[in-house]
Amino acid sequence: MSEILTAGKQIPEFNSQDQDGKAISSRDLSGKPSVIYFYPRDNTPGCTVEACEFRDSMEDFTKLGVGVFGVSTDSGKSHKNFTDKFNLNFPLIVDQDKKISQSFGVLNGNSASRVTFIADHNGKIVHVFEKVSPRGHSAEVKGKLKELGLFH
Repeated sequence: MSEILTAGKQIPEFNSQDQDGKAISSRDLSGKPSVIYFYPRDNTPGCTVEACEFRDSMEDFTKLGVGVFGVSTDSGKSHKNFTDKFNLNFPLIVDQDKKISQSFGVLNGNSASRVTFIADHNGKIVHVFEKVSPRGHSAEVKGKLKELGLFH
């Protein structure tokens, strides 16, 4: 695994698509604070807990003006099935070629490690959660956003 990006670094440039095949790039993450959370696999127990907690908190993130983006090395079809099965209400970014995970320094073998980045409205990383426990992580992220004052 390469070195994980740290606070103060810019979000690496990328172009991909979400679970619906819609183009999404690093430019789509600028203009407002963003949570970019990497996870190993769709439809696995920990990843499902984490995704569902973000889903259940989306109203809070939206009120804070914060975008939430999940990223794994699974295919768009896998992301779509995961989204539909659990009614996820935020984009899952396809990283099948593993370039996004690699550029953030979270690629671990064939999948992404469970790491979450918070970026400000300029795309600068302001906090990194390197050791993520899926249960309670969404609340932990909201707390950090409030502590950092990254909302309007």
